[in-house]
Amino acid sequence: MAPLHVHRADDEAWHVVSGALRFRFTGRQVTASAGATILVPVGTPHTYGNAGPGPSRFIIILPARLDELISQLHASDPAKHPEIYRRHESELLE
Repeated sequence: MAPLHVHRADDEAWHVVSGALRFRFTGRQVTASAGATILVPVGTPHTYGNAGPGPSRFIIILPARLDELISQLHASDPAKHPEIYRRHESELLE
């Protein structure tokens, strides 16, 4: 699972094509199976990951700022992640 984080300026959504995804929010968890769409409104602390046992396929719907955030996270040292989140109006919470 990705670390718990929040986006201060952007919504994002996932549509599960196959398999299942598990979402964790403050105080609750949700499992989304194939065909489900989950919207995470701006300001909502969240994380997600595969709900297994097999692989999941999904479409993530997000603005350009979050696309750039994800690209920079994948290309950087994890020690730099808190600053990368801040530059993209987001915050790492754990």
